[in-house]
Amino acid sequence: MKADTSQTAMPPGTASSATRALNVLVVGEESAGMELVRTLARGPHRIVGVLTSSEIPGGKIGSLWGAAQKLGLATLPAKRVKDPTLADDIRAQQVDVLLNVHSLYIINRDVLAAPRLGSFNLHPGPLPHYAGLNCVSWALYHGESCYGVTLHKMEPEIDAGAIAGQALFDIEDKDTALTLTLKCVKAGLPLIHELLRSAAETGAIPMQPQDLTERRYYGKDVPEGGWLDWSRSARAVFNFIRACDYFPFRSPWGHAKARLAGEEIGILKAALLGQPADETPGTVGARFGEAVRVACGDEWIGVTKVFSGGKYRDAVEVLQPGMQLEGGPEGRGSA
Repeated sequence: MKADTSQTAMPPGTASSATRALNVLVVGEESAGMELVRTLARGPHRIVGVLTSSEIPGGKIGSLWGAAQKLGLATLPAKRVKDPTLADDIRAQQVDVLLNVHSLYIINRDVLAAPRLGSFNLHPGPLPHYAGLNCVSWALYHGESCYGVTLHKMEPEIDAGAIAGQALFDIEDKDTALTLTLKCVKAGLPLIHELLRSAAETGAIPMQPQDLTERRYYGKDVPEGGWLDWSRSARAVFNFIRACDYFPFRSPWGHAKARLAGEEIGILKAALLGQPADETPGTVGARFGEAVRVACGDEWIGVTKVFSGGKYRDAVEVLQPGMQLEGGPEGRGSA
């Protein structure tokens, strides 16, 4: 790693004379990592290096990798965080803080301990209640009305370190896994900047330990194998569909699945209609505007987008009144 010496000067008005510039190492991916690096590059602190994926699916240059190089920053493969020798480089470069944003590599414990003030992760969930993977999807699946993002110190146990900042916000019916992730980014980046401000001005980072008796940890498994159960309430079916919805990006849970005439299809987009249904769950009803009504255990939902025949299609092209959607990998009723 090589420090970006072009950022040593503090722009006028950005900090008081008592503030010192920090050496920051960023580990990140996606738009959250890009936004963090761009805002840090405009501020008083020195970005020592950026660890990120050099390629994204399709062989294209990783978005954060390319953005960091355009800013003249040192870039390293994200998987380097698993190498304990990185800790020696961190100490040699006098890194004050390591910031981890949306990177899924497990960081070596020696690397975690190397920065002077610690390593911190921006976790897209309110700790300790939503720790682990795909927490945004789990919260939507559970029908939560409030969610949050947490900045915490990284320890060898995943998502268990002391909390340096947390922001809470409402979940709305229009939210999907994608929009809720974006809300986490919007609310989370100010937490990082506040951490750096405090560290630069006081040389310390205030933290509160988690109550780990309240901890819930989520792994890679998708609930119900990803299959919709149409006999459940419309609210539960709707929540499952939007928990999988990162459209137009790839979902870690895949599409919420159903069977139509023995063939698997994905249910991508749906809305609550508030209309009581007395048909067999899974029955396709009449069109409702741009949506196709599908009966759930209590009400109809309106399906607008599906994945069928290897492509994304409007639901009205695929679902016709009287058809029956089923759940389960073999199409034997609901899962």
